[in-house]
Amino acid sequence: MADTHFAHAYAKGVDIQPRKTNIVASLVRDRYVADAVVILEHTPRKAAKAVLKAVESANANLLNNSGVSIDPKTIRIARIFVTTGTRMRRYKPASRGRALPYEKISSNIFVEVAGEEKVKKTAAKPVEKEKK
Repeated sequence: MADTHFAHAYAKGVDIQPRKTNIVASLVRDRYVADAVVILEHTPRKAAKAVLKAVESANANLLNNSGVSIDPKTIRIARIFVTTGTRMRRYKPASRGRALPYEKISSNIFVEVAGEEKVKKTAAKPVEKEKK
């Protein structure tokens, strides 16, 4: 039985609104990483590039930092969610000398991937011949 190993990546301060980023994140939720990469590369949204970067980072963390050999075919996205990042307060000039406030909202993208450990194949022991 192979053990499951987890790794995660956090992309903070992505300059896209969380509700727009969450739409893209929901496209790849609970999918294999190989499938998710293809989907994100063909998604025509600005947030797809940021989500792709976070998914690939989590994948690399699992392959390089887990300390064991992971089978790349078994790596799937265990959790992915988008939260609100920092808000920058800005002002837009309006008529009669007024200034209207607005906020530039950023996103934080959390991706956790899970993968199975490669099963090491052992050679079968040779059967000894019985002496008669």
